[in-house]
Amino acid sequence: MTRTVSVAAIQTSYGSDMAANIAKTEAFVREAAGKGAQIILPSELFQGEYFCVSQEEKWFSTAFPWREHPAVLAMQKLAQELGVVIPTSIYEKEGPHYFNSLVMIDADGTLMGVYRKSHIPDGPGYQEKYYFRPGDTGFKVWDTKFAKVGVGICWDQWYPEAARAMALQGAEILMYPTAIGSEPHDSELDTAAPWQRIMQGHAVANVMPVIASNRIGTESLISPQNGAGQTFYGHSFIANNRGDKVSEFGAKEEGVLVAEFDLDYLNTHRAAWGFFRDRRPELYTALASPRPA
Repeated sequence: MTRTVSVAAIQTSYGSDMAANIAKTEAFVREAAGKGAQIILPSELFQGEYFCVSQEEKWFSTAFPWREHPAVLAMQKLAQELGVVIPTSIYEKEGPHYFNSLVMIDADGTLMGVYRKSHIPDGPGYQEKYYFRPGDTGFKVWDTKFAKVGVGICWDQWYPEAARAMALQGAEILMYPTAIGSEPHDSELDTAAPWQRIMQGHAVANVMPVIASNRIGTESLISPQNGAGQTFYGHSFIANNRGDKVSEFGAKEEGVLVAEFDLDYLNTHRAAWGFFRDRRPELYTALASPRPA
């Protein structure tokens, strides 16, 4: 029997009410499941507005231990009810430490573990180093009911090393929950196209589908740098193993994208390309050095 998987990306706006944001996400998960999706990806930190536009200590109170986070508890119940896998992005508190994390929830509601964002940006409108430690889990791949899934969080998606590391661990699909949009220091800068292209490159180089979920809308949080809040540019998409976008939103649509892939075909096709056969890791030592000669 051929192994296939149906995946979905959620694109929507979010406000300041955590319960309302979780309920909105639940509705989109139900919609995606109704369209046959088995692995359903909400965007980064979907339970609230993207608060990293400035440095304000009040936001530390919105973090929870990952097993107790309201978004995790809600998605766990939903996953079990619908029989779907939900990678769930959260603000995590572990003792005195804070992380931008993702909990993988399997189709029976099992909490399979946590991944902590490895690459933490720090720039105008994206001041994440104030809120999050660099992740200490390493890149992870989960053998879910429907497929082996690797997940990177937002800034992780710009690093080909992260995608390749997950592919080497056996990932069959790559997923990236995201919160990205305007660049407050340069109103003319639009990164939507390169944002898509870097992930399309991961799809080609690793011969596997890539799913990216971004948020939309202008959020009201104001910082000294951006003044008027942050506008997120959407453009969530699903790419196939060739990097072709098989489903895509624009900058303002809300909804779910769904696509199906033949995992057996992709596993064979990946072997046929020879990217993993012909790797020369002994020549890649510069990649593991912070300052190669």
